[in-house]
Amino acid sequence: MLRVTPDGVVRELTGTAAPVHLANNAAVARDGTVYFTDSSDRFPVSHWKRDLLEHRPNGRVLAHHPGSGRTDVVADGLYFPNGIALTPDESALMLVETTTHRLLRVELGGGVRVLADLPAYPDNLSAVGDGTYWIALPSPRVPIAERLLPHPRLRQLAALLPDAMQPQPRRYGLVALVDDAGTVRRTLHGPAGHYWMITGVRQHGAQLWLGSLIGAGVARVPLD
Repeated sequence: MLRVTPDGVVRELTGTAAPVHLANNAAVARDGTVYFTDSSDRFPVSHWKRDLLEHRPNGRVLAHHPGSGRTDVVADGLYFPNGIALTPDESALMLVETTTHRLLRVELGGGVRVLADLPAYPDNLSAVGDGTYWIALPSPRVPIAERLLPHPRLRQLAALLPDAMQPQPRRYGLVALVDDAGTVRRTLHGPAGHYWMITGVRQHGAQLWLGSLIGAGVARVPLD
């Protein structure tokens, strides 16, 4: 995890927890605590498909305290935890697991609750500030990948195949707005797939800004 100041200085943040393997998304509390996901302790980001296919609870959520430099484990045993955001009162974290397509609520006092089973694989998540959250959904669920879930040995074999032979994401643009109960309030679709594999989403005013894992630029969508 890196801290970049407005003058362009980059500093690596370290802590006392076990080494971070695949730092993914972060949310910063008012007191400066940085909550972030470590998606996998087995695979680097270049092999994210292998982690998803193996479908093991290799991920966790960490909290970095800049004052002391300490990094603590908030929750572990998670299936590729990805997007993360604080609730308005900062009593909990909204979190998505890409592999299980679930939206979770992680209480900072302890406890994890499943809020929703999403129709697509979630990635980044960002808070609007009013108790709602935008979720980037890089691909609707892939039927063959879903059929492999009950068969761990087949999943392991599929994870070893060349990338072109593994289940592939669908070419479809999709983001969703959810509330703090996990209810989907709004969805935006790009079925033509001109801008797809959307992995980042953030609202600013009446505009929604999108980032893509494979796209050559940033997209902007008016919400009015």
